Amino acid sequence: MMQQIYPQTPHAYCYELNKDMHFAAAHYIPTEEAGKCARLHGHTYFVNVTIAGDELDASGFLVNFSDIKKLIHDRFDHGCLNEHTELFGPALSSGHSNSTGSVRFPTTEVVARTIAELVQMYLDGRSNRPKCIQVFLRETPTSYVVYRPRMAASHG
Repeated sequence: MMQQIYPQTPHAYCYELNKDMHFAAAHYIPTEEAGKCARLHGHTYFVNVTIAGDELDASGFLVNFSDIKKLIHDRFDHGCLNEHTELFGPALSSGHSNSTGSVRFPTTEVVARTIAELVQMYLDGRSNRPKCIQVFLRETPTSYVVYRPRMAASHG
């Protein structure tokens, strides 16, 4: 994996952890507006997850790198994103629908946001309460999305 430079996310936390990984997955965007992307196709996605916090756990970790990889790589690698109907598909009562309440197709933007949500759900269960502050998701060598969850005012 080559070294990457990512957009920086200003924050007031003491620690920042970045985990790089990739996963191969197929998807399709079932709308006319998607053009060729309405057909099943695949990508080797490259993802960088940025986690920040002020406290380390009892082992001296903000979070274990391998835990973050398991959350993302083990879930999505060598699969079809559209088959994760609990995450992508019709409007979901669990809060996973987009801001309009309509369908949630696995576009790069939505996949980046979903990764951030999955990571944050895991982090919310940790006693040191770190935050996922950015997900960088590259779909092709020339196209990527940066997703930054809105943060509470307490940590800028």
